[in-house]
Amino acid sequence: MAMAIRSFLIFLFILSLTVPTFSLHEDQVGLMDWHQKYIGKVKHAVFQTQKTGRKRVLVSTEENVIASLDLRHGEIFWRHVLGANDAIDGIDTAMTKYAITLSSGGSILRAWNLPDGQMVWECFLQGPSDSKSLLFVPTSSKVDKDNTILVFGKGSLHAVSSIHGEIVWKIDFPSESFEVQEVIQHHDGNTIYVVGFVGSSQFDVYQINAKNGELLKHNSATIDGGFSGEVSLVSTAKLVVLNAARSTLLTISFQRGEISFQKTYISDLVEDFSGMAVILPSKLTGLFAVKTSTATAFISVSSEGKLEVVDKIMHATFISNALSISEDQQAFALVWHSDNEIHLNVKQVHDWNSDLLKERIKLDQQRGLVHKGKVVWSREDGLASIIGVTTSELPVEKEGVSVAKVELNLFEWLKGHMLKVKGSLMLASAEDVAAIQGMRLKSSEKSKMIRDHNGFRKLLIVLTKSGKLFALHTGDGQIVWSLLLNSLRQTEACKNPTGINVFQWQVPHHHAMDENPSVLVVGRCGTGTDALGIFSYIDTYTGKELKYFGLDHSVAQVIPLPLTDSTEQRLHLLIDANGQAHLYPRAPEAVSIFQRELSNIYWYSVEADKGLIKGHGLKSNCAGEAADNYCFGTRELWSIVFPSESEKIISTVTRKSNEVVHTQAKVIADQDVMYKYISKNLLFVATVSPKASGDIGSATPGESQLVVYVVDTVSGRILHRMTHHGSQGPVHAVFSENWIVYHYFNLRAHRYEMTVIEIYDQSRADNKDVLKLVLGKHNLSSPISSYSRPEVTTKSQSYYFTHSIKAIAVTSTAKGITSRHLLIGTIGDQVLAMDKRFFDPRRSVNPTQSEKEEGILPLTDSLPIIPQSYVTHSLKVEGLRGIVTVPAKLESNTLVFTYGVDLFFTRLAPSRTYDSLTEDFSYALLLITIVALVVAIFVTWVLSEKKDLSDKWR
Repeated sequence: MAMAIRSFLIFLFILSLTVPTFSLHEDQVGLMDWHQKYIGKVKHAVFQTQKTGRKRVLVSTEENVIASLDLRHGEIFWRHVLGANDAIDGIDTAMTKYAITLSSGGSILRAWNLPDGQMVWECFLQGPSDSKSLLFVPTSSKVDKDNTILVFGKGSLHAVSSIHGEIVWKIDFPSESFEVQEVIQHHDGNTIYVVGFVGSSQFDVYQINAKNGELLKHNSATIDGGFSGEVSLVSTAKLVVLNAARSTLLTISFQRGEISFQKTYISDLVEDFSGMAVILPSKLTGLFAVKTSTATAFISVSSEGKLEVVDKIMHATFISNALSISEDQQAFALVWHSDNEIHLNVKQVHDWNSDLLKERIKLDQQRGLVHKGKVVWSREDGLASIIGVTTSELPVEKEGVSVAKVELNLFEWLKGHMLKVKGSLMLASAEDVAAIQGMRLKSSEKSKMIRDHNGFRKLLIVLTKSGKLFALHTGDGQIVWSLLLNSLRQTEACKNPTGINVFQWQVPHHHAMDENPSVLVVGRCGTGTDALGIFSYIDTYTGKELKYFGLDHSVAQVIPLPLTDSTEQRLHLLIDANGQAHLYPRAPEAVSIFQRELSNIYWYSVEADKGLIKGHGLKSNCAGEAADNYCFGTRELWSIVFPSESEKIISTVTRKSNEVVHTQAKVIADQDVMYKYISKNLLFVATVSPKASGDIGSATPGESQLVVYVVDTVSGRILHRMTHHGSQGPVHAVFSENWIVYHYFNLRAHRYEMTVIEIYDQSRADNKDVLKLVLGKHNLSSPISSYSRPEVTTKSQSYYFTHSIKAIAVTSTAKGITSRHLLIGTIGDQVLAMDKRFFDPRRSVNPTQSEKEEGILPLTDSLPIIPQSYVTHSLKVEGLRGIVTVPAKLESNTLVFTYGVDLFFTRLAPSRTYDSLTEDFSYALLLITIVALVVAIFVTWVLSEKKDLSDKWR
């Protein structure tokens, strides 16, 4: 017996040291998660069609993605996501089998295999100075002919072999300010004309030998009045440009290198012209378009350079490039947007009056505005540029509709469970297996449009950079609704609207049956913090914009307050560029609630470029023109100035305002108690020396240091300061409960490190006597003030970490009972889950027996990477930018949403599903156990009866 007890205790000890992972069976992938691929907003597009093979379009996007799409269905054949600093400048095709991309300001040229997207070669281009970049690929009917690709970038013109990617020749132009506008190939193929501008008034033409890069001729001429820089090439030896005042068109001819000018006033071509004109981008022979304040004029250019208006269109129009339809004919398309329709008109370049095609295509009004092309299929690639995320509950189940009626009747329910039992016992036939799979799909609850009691089904409300709002179902990622916000559309009053973020506005609890929740979208009419603000309220069930309006003040900071009115609208405080605070919603009840809490509201501001952090409070109502009942003046309470010669702010992190902490006490191995210092007013700040503020390796270990602070944002008191010598950023950090984990680079060790800091309250250290606790002689219930000097102590530990990371977050649950896991977005665009026990600062090389029983792991110099702990499995979230965690109603579970160019959603159980049965629970084994117990009870009862009867006969 003693041996059995000893073995059982050893088993329990080994079990306590195990670390949970998130491994799944292959057939479970996709049951609790989903993954969606996107590319982003398209910048360039090249159509590529071969006689054999699929038709495709090659695109590059604002998210630095190069992709090949199926022209018939819009599916992604292949794609590559370049780095955040590797913006794509141009794309084209070469030899009908390579995709050519120019990126990084004209310094990197790549060739990709068109069918599968494999990179064929890569060429790095260098030059004397930064300049505009331009890609020119000569056309050739021969597939295997080695044409040279011409690239202007870094102030130089490069000729690169299209087969091998080797630089054939290079020209550095004499003037460093020379900006190439066009590269033109002569019809003989042996001569290249390079035209451009020097400064704002000089036009240059270079005639170059295409074979060896020899400069054959150089001419220049001065333009009176200067130019605007917009150019339209209308023939191989003629282009049109606007003067600096944008009121005159200059036709520049450079036949055989000789330069001549012709001036034409726009007022002579367009009646009632006023203001400034813009040349629309197009590549049409003998034709170009000029947009004025009243119309878009299409102007033809004769061989003598004479300009003539062929038509005027009163609405905004976009023009395609020319497409050859025969040896001597070209066509182009005009596209414009009207109400919910796209109008497409195809014309011949030299015959304006002939319409080859006229189409009107119905379009969902939430699809946005047309730029170029026609609609055959559509993709919601705005989801590749998410800038804000919040959640909303789904509707509750209406009265009179029970779950049984919605799902299955009793007979189907019994039949389904019988089939599952047969399948578990491997007694199911092929027909039974098919029926099981069909019933499993039919009875799937994850995509229902009603709430579930576990809180797994929710709506993810995401705001994109394009000003479009989406509602995604957490069950399968489907788009429930989408809305192109009226408030973020360009108008005369708001030329450049940009979204800031999306916030929860109204979350009905008491009136959940008859009121819908809503969200608040805040934006600006510009990119600066001094631009006027924009408000928009959206119903999260219907996707309708309830109300939108412009603000009469700027928006520098948005502060959601933990206060709600009687309609359950959440109060928000907006800080403008002048430091004044504005309360929303603008209602007397909101002001009354706010006034009661006025003295308890504090916030901070960070001016990283000035090395300054300030703490603010509120005072009486505003004075002056902005005075009203909803505007409040502010006062500066404290400030921290970091010396600019030694420190630069690179990162700040605070706790989530809605984080739940289950208990302040932490019982350690020797039955001692440590009390966590819990405060929502703490701020983590990381600074580096100015020389180390660049990329890794920009400073030597002796020149660099990383300093971290923990600051109380109410009093401005620095609670903790620590210096990492020979280290630098970037710093990614997460703040939860009383601990902070941050990631940085150690230059001395040439490795990444992660450090944990835990903060404990020493003022409650005496509350360990059980008798005092029973008698109530303790200070656990005494209030804590940020103005009283806290007695805190910290514990910290550092570990080496293998990966560079892009983002870091922590799991959150409804009650805060479940142990927390860190979610680390790695440089490989995957999400790694790590138990917080790995970051325990009390880890030691040889933990004591009591520490082992507590679950403290032995100390190692580096953190382990467990492959099964990747919550994204083998998938990638390309361009990963953020990780959002949302608690479910079931305490053991947390919902995780990861976004970048791609989207990924999953459900995690950091401490296993201790409060529910898992989906792979063996009901067959349970049934067998119950049957066995019933049989055992019956047999035991029969044997007992027989024994009693035999005893009575004795």
